[in-house]
Amino acid sequence: MDKISIKFENCFGIGKLEKEFNFSRSNTVLIYAPNGTMKTSFANSFDCIAKGETPKDRLYQNRGTICEVKIDGAEIDKNAILVVNAESNSFDKSDRISSFLASKELKEKYDTIYTDLNTSKDEFIKKMKTISQSTDCESEFVSTFSKTSKDTFFTLLLFIRDQLKEKFEKYEFRYNDIFDKKGNVEKFLEKNKGLLTQYIEKYQELISNSTFFKKSENTFGTLQANEIVKSTSDNAFFEAGHKLILDGGIEVDSADKLKSLVEEEIKKIIADEALKKTFDKVDKAIGANIELRSFKSVIEKNNLLLVELPDYEAFKKKVWVNYLSELLTDVDELITLYNVKKGELEAILEEAKKEQDIWTGIINIFNSRFYVPFKVTLTNQEDIILKQETANLVFEYKDKNNEPSITKDKNSLLHVLSKGEQRAYYILQLLFDIEARKALEVESLLIFDDIADSFDYKNKYAIIEYIKDIHESTLFKSIILTHNFDFYRTVSSRIGLGSSVLMSIRDENREIKLVPGQYRKDVFKYFTKNSTNSKVFISLISFVRNIVEYVDGEDSDAYKKLTCCLHIKKESTGISAENVLDIYKSILSNYTNVSIDFGEKNIIDLIVEVADGILLEENINEILLENKIVLSIAIRLNAETYMKSCMPEFGSNLVTSNQTRALFNEVKTKDIGAEKILVLDKVNLMTPENIHMNAFMYEPLIDMSVNHLINLYREVKKLSE
Repeated sequence: MDKISIKFENCFGIGKLEKEFNFSRSNTVLIYAPNGTMKTSFANSFDCIAKGETPKDRLYQNRGTICEVKIDGAEIDKNAILVVNAESNSFDKSDRISSFLASKELKEKYDTIYTDLNTSKDEFIKKMKTISQSTDCESEFVSTFSKTSKDTFFTLLLFIRDQLKEKFEKYEFRYNDIFDKKGNVEKFLEKNKGLLTQYIEKYQELISNSTFFKKSENTFGTLQANEIVKSTSDNAFFEAGHKLILDGGIEVDSADKLKSLVEEEIKKIIADEALKKTFDKVDKAIGANIELRSFKSVIEKNNLLLVELPDYEAFKKKVWVNYLSELLTDVDELITLYNVKKGELEAILEEAKKEQDIWTGIINIFNSRFYVPFKVTLTNQEDIILKQETANLVFEYKDKNNEPSITKDKNSLLHVLSKGEQRAYYILQLLFDIEARKALEVESLLIFDDIADSFDYKNKYAIIEYIKDIHESTLFKSIILTHNFDFYRTVSSRIGLGSSVLMSIRDENREIKLVPGQYRKDVFKYFTKNSTNSKVFISLISFVRNIVEYVDGEDSDAYKKLTCCLHIKKESTGISAENVLDIYKSILSNYTNVSIDFGEKNIIDLIVEVADGILLEENINEILLENKIVLSIAIRLNAETYMKSCMPEFGSNLVTSNQTRALFNEVKTKDIGAEKILVLDKVNLMTPENIHMNAFMYEPLIDMSVNHLINLYREVKKLSE
């Protein structure tokens, strides 16, 4: 993976970008991309390729898109791309899907199999619900047959498979009318055990005295008789020439005759006055409880259900066996699918367990390098299908009192973390992805999209150290994108990237160019080495003024003189470039022997002249900091000149700590027109911090387009016209 070439056209915000990255000299390329140039569009384009999708221009969707990435001349494998964005959290695709942590590839395989299995199970449960009319078939079934915490819907289905039968009993009642979730029916049965015993004893007495039914060691009652009726209902037994000889010599030679005999005998038993009186007592007791209305209705339709109810749990199991017997074919299909998927899942989990050492190492890296108020530990949690041990994360959060709070719920944890701490948490996914690829020896192209944005300094340096580790691996090639200038300079110096540092610029046609990166070290060393260049000479004014302020204070002549170069004051007209050079020589040791050919020019005139010259340049360098500093100073000087002309009563020497802002606040009260006020407002928005600059404050100018400053300079010049 030495050379990676890209060709993007109309990919999100990128109009055009063609570039070949040479990784033979360095495993890492760093790109500083000012806001709005290409950073997110670049990362999104690679993310689309990784997902097998085609990017489009979001604004101009009718424009043709080209998105090509080649490695050493061949199309890149989408699986070789990993796009890292610290805003993204890809730990859990769904709360319902697997909770174990493994490499991304294993997790995706696991989730796919798990989803397929649950889709089939959901379809099966819909059919169960139609038959049972239960409000929650799955939990009702599992709670009925479960004996240990390891039992699942699938294992219990396997367990009762042998109990299912071809000939089954259909129940007319709704499951929850008898087996209610609140347990009211079961409580009633327990409370009225005596009444039920009376009913059953009387029923058994009637059975014993019946010429058809018999009470003996093996009772032949209504249930058994109904089973025979069902088994002979198709008349095949009788059509084969068989007969039934009943006690008393009664011959039965047809299904209809048998059914009629059984029904007649049952009516006799139910019609028995003593049994009816006992049932009425039970019925009255049920009626006294308003929560048993549905149960009462069921019993009134079929009195003999009371015979089944004393062994409540056994009857519940019997009901489920009969429900599932109606779905015998579906049961067998689901069991077959489960057995196949179970084997595949077990194989994946076995692989996942092997990665525990990797996870432990990753967590140690995270805990030792990142500064967050929680500690990550590895624990085990039974998997929700197979109930086997799989790795899971636990977070130990500590407040300022060092009191620990243990949680497995990432949402609860994230709720109490700052934005930067949340991003540090998301870095865990990066560590898992990369370390898994390393363990599997997968060559990969890593795209980092502002990975350290919003981090505090401690965690920013922690991620830089990890990037350095990646840089030293031969498996990975990295393209790091950032618009954070401090991060850009730090990565460049700590990793030692040499010529593999780039900056992006974008023209008015949205074409992106990647040019050699600048300003990686102290920008002022560059300035002082190019002191005779008029742009650089002007750019040093605010820097030297800062030094004078720190050394001699604001009351020193040098400070006041340099301030008159940045603001229009009475003394400004008497300061030449040579006067400014004299101050430089007194402050900067390497300026002792410097001479300039523009020394006689008034410094204000020189600034305006150089700024006007920038407007005439063709193919202006988008990055050069001196262009932007000169334009910013010239913008402010022109703006102040105009505002003072609008307020002659202020005189020529308004003294204030922020003269441009003070003038603007006053001129807003004048009737100069809304459009002019808007232009002057832009001056305050775009230039103050850029001019009063030190080593930490010139980033805004780096990030700003020179064309924005050119346009603003032209607008300010028109004010006077």
